[in-house]
Amino acid sequence: MSFWNRLKKPIIVLAPLANVTDASFRQIIAKYSSHVRHDGTVGGPDVMWTEFVSADGLIRASEEGKEKLMADLLYIEAERPIVAQLFSSHPEYMEQAAALCLKLGFDGIDINMGCPDRTIEKQGCGSAMIRKPDLAREIICAAKRGAGGLPVSVKTRIGYNKNELETWLPALLSENPAAITIHVRTRKEMSKVPARWEHIREAVHIRNEIQNDAWRSVNKGKEKTLILGNGDVMSLEDAYLKANEFGADGVMLGRAIFGNPWLFNPGQEVRKIDITTRLKVMIEHTRLFEQILPFKNFSLMKKHYKAYVNDFDGAKELRALLMDKESSGEIEEVVNNFLKTN
Repeated sequence: MSFWNRLKKPIIVLAPLANVTDASFRQIIAKYSSHVRHDGTVGGPDVMWTEFVSADGLIRASEEGKEKLMADLLYIEAERPIVAQLFSSHPEYMEQAAALCLKLGFDGIDINMGCPDRTIEKQGCGSAMIRKPDLAREIICAAKRGAGGLPVSVKTRIGYNKNELETWLPALLSENPAAITIHVRTRKEMSKVPARWEHIREAVHIRNEIQNDAWRSVNKGKEKTLILGNGDVMSLEDAYLKANEFGADGVMLGRAIFGNPWLFNPGQEVRKIDITTRLKVMIEHTRLFEQILPFKNFSLMKKHYKAYVNDFDGAKELRALLMDKESSGEIEEVVNNFLKTN
């Protein structure tokens, strides 16, 4: 039994967001969202993901390139269970990268088959996989070979230009991944339309039709693939409501984490956190970013400042002061001056 099947439902997980949920932010989330979970364990979200990482790059890049990619696979024990998310359209590189993640001690491997970024699609990866179900199956098989028994999961969308769950989901289920997270929009829709959670109910029905009692009798020892929903979930309460209404085994939260590392700690909604604490955590986050990701562009932190510094008197003026700073020391000085005068 994989770690997935030891978790109580609904499973509440953190979305992998490129240039957002990096190692520094995940450490902050692990610290401030830590609580006694409903299964009795202690932690933040039930499962964390790394940002997506190129399997091809991990195997083929120069030493300098590999070093930078390996930074995307940094994690600490407090983040467990932690899943490494990979993307590739080459089975051989996926297999080798999955084997690397096994050596690094990850709890699972996830394959990105939903990212709509043009650069990723040009490599035949992300949501481009939806158009190549046979290759998608090969990639899942390759990841399983490399993962050495670690559970392999998939994150995807309901379709490319239209809802294709009736054909796309059975192709994925044929390889029996441990979990499939479904962003309930098409690739064409990006995030421009409201998420349509009724498609999670549809996905659960398709899963149950395929992985029925007859399937279980033939595949003894195998667990049903978990179906997790993703899209427009803005709070823990909303996550539980959606899981209950649409029958999801779990729910993934993404954009709701911006400026809110307390998100997964029940009763610790960001609106209840005093401004001083919020700004001090922002400084802590900035220091961690500098410390463990020194070669990343400091400007990546500025999207976080827009989220942390919000909904209080003087927030607009403080954000303006933060936008041209280039170090944690400068950020701390600006914040301390603000707190002294406010």
